[in-house]
Amino acid sequence: MPHLRAVELKAVPEGAEEAFPFSVPIIRHLGRLEVGQPITYLVGENGSGKSTLLEAIALAASLPTVGSESMDRDDTLGPQRALARALSMVWNRRVRRGFFLRAEDFFGYTKALSKMRAELLARAQEIDAEYANRTAWSKGLAMMPVGTSLRDMENRYGINLDANSHGQSFLKLFQSRFVPGGLYLLDEPEAPLSPQSQLALLAMIGDMVQQDAQFIIATHSPILLGARDATIYTCDRVPIERAEYEELDHVVITRDFLNGRERYLRHLS
Repeated sequence: MPHLRAVELKAVPEGAEEAFPFSVPIIRHLGRLEVGQPITYLVGENGSGKSTLLEAIALAASLPTVGSESMDRDDTLGPQRALARALSMVWNRRVRRGFFLRAEDFFGYTKALSKMRAELLARAQEIDAEYANRTAWSKGLAMMPVGTSLRDMENRYGINLDANSHGQSFLKLFQSRFVPGGLYLLDEPEAPLSPQSQLALLAMIGDMVQQDAQFIIATHSPILLGARDATIYTCDRVPIERAEYEELDHVVITRDFLNGRERYLRHLS
């Protein structure tokens, strides 16, 4: 059974009707959004408000983030925090496992982990120079603060980011961080992924759904949107409405372009 059943806008704070994000049409008229299915997609043009809504849901659910900065300390998310306080979360079962990921934060995340790895390797070299034999080496590593050893970091994340492309690192991140029974909010996860890697992510999502995980995903990708039995909401209509996969502009335009590329290019030239 999915963990989060619905998200409801209790009331727009007094005096905030014209302030972002309550000024965004889909948020002002949100009402109750039913998300009680294993996979829910939010689609829409840039600026429609889908990412803002997803960020507020993540804040209201108190999900940890995979990013370069905690959402609680991110100065750019003040409006989303105001929206989160105005949301009522309807749970089938309250969960803490899972995470929120914005693709745009992934690059900051990988940079931070690569820096941490470089610092830990430098520290290891210092210890190696200080302790001549392997017994002393082991003792030196044991003296490092808990949670900061290179081994601990790689056990936790399961990836050597320096050895992979962004897309490979992205998939390895999901492989190492997806756990059964989690709630996962993903904002445009297709950004660093090739079509083949998007298919791999789609397969991972399907596997995790079979293990009681739930996903709410904002995406432009016709590949990711193709998941079986997913509920799709379009944020290009006010209020937000259910939409069928075959009717989505993302799908129709992509299919038409692939079937008649020259026709499109003639109109664009």
